[in-house]
Amino acid sequence: LKMQVPLPLSLLSLQVIKCKAAVLWEANKPFSIEEIEVAPPKEHEVRIKIMATGICRSDDHVITGALAMPFPIILGHEAAGVVESVGQEVTLIKPGDKVIPLFVPQCGECKSCLNTKGNLCSKTDLGTTAGLMPDGTSRFTCKGKAIHHFLGTSTFTEYTVVHESAVAKIDSAAPLDKVCLIGCGFSTGYGAALQTAKVEPGSTCAVFGLGGVGLSVVMGCKAAGASRIIAVDINKDKFAKAKELGATDCINPKDFKKPIHEVVMEMTGQGVDYSFEVIGRVDTMTAALACCQHNYGVSVIVGVPPTKQNITFDPMLLFTGRSWKGSVFGGWKSKDAVPKLVADYMKKKFVLDPLITHTLPWTKINEGFDLLRTGK
Repeated sequence: LKMQVPLPLSLLSLQVIKCKAAVLWEANKPFSIEEIEVAPPKEHEVRIKIMATGICRSDDHVITGALAMPFPIILGHEAAGVVESVGQEVTLIKPGDKVIPLFVPQCGECKSCLNTKGNLCSKTDLGTTAGLMPDGTSRFTCKGKAIHHFLGTSTFTEYTVVHESAVAKIDSAAPLDKVCLIGCGFSTGYGAALQTAKVEPGSTCAVFGLGGVGLSVVMGCKAAGASRIIAVDINKDKFAKAKELGATDCINPKDFKKPIHEVVMEMTGQGVDYSFEVIGRVDTMTAALACCQHNYGVSVIVGVPPTKQNITFDPMLLFTGRSWKGSVFGGWKSKDAVPKLVADYMKKKFVLDPLITHTLPWTKINEGFDLLRTGK
């Protein structure tokens, strides 16, 4: 008796996928839409069909060289998609699941994962310039060349491969073109206020930079019950939306002869309880520190600092008691928090629509980056 045993579906689908991706061959050049090969997921890996991806300033920092990464590379780290296939040993995620890739993984075993106060898993590619999967290889090939990954996610492609520690399964009813923002921008800003700073009811806040992440900080401060939220940006076109999302005052540094931290000090008497730098510039980082209360003020760096730039500041700013903190991915433990944040969105605990200014077919990615650079 001869029996034909069908191969399990998971093995049938494990083949190379040819698809389109936006490849960045070198710095300061446009993206090139190329056909690439995406290898099958290896052990503990997941291959995802990307359905929606956001454009983030951190991607642009790689293009300009402000964030050093190896080329050629597939950028993108804020996305949502559907699992196409899984490698061996993957048990919690299956083909067809809706997921969000995580640029800050959660392995559950390293010091940061095991500490209740930590969220920056040691498996992250942030702060290294490897641009490869955890095993030191790439899953992308184009024109016979290996292409680097970005932050373990690489979402500017129709298909990507991520490690299972870098993916969160979410509500199957979630609209992927909205919740993709929970993969970076929204969570980063909202968490900086709620998780990192732990803004209290009745407190005063200042937010430097009103892009998508800065607006999410405003939303977090409002959700925490802040009584005053001072929004700071050199682009006054951003003020209406900031006020809609909870800002009580909007100020433009260009409208004043004196340094902006002095303006905030005068507006508040002694400075704000909490300040947030959400741009990634060293001058605004120091200004945000200087405008918070001299004894118990907390200033949080949310914007990605430029590579190889140092800050010079008067240590008396800290000696009197201020705290200066950094925040990556809003301080959330990613695998735990992302499904909950998606659930909160589905329960209408916060909005995402105001953060979405344009929706483009992804082949117009270069136009998308032009919109980002012009502050639109």
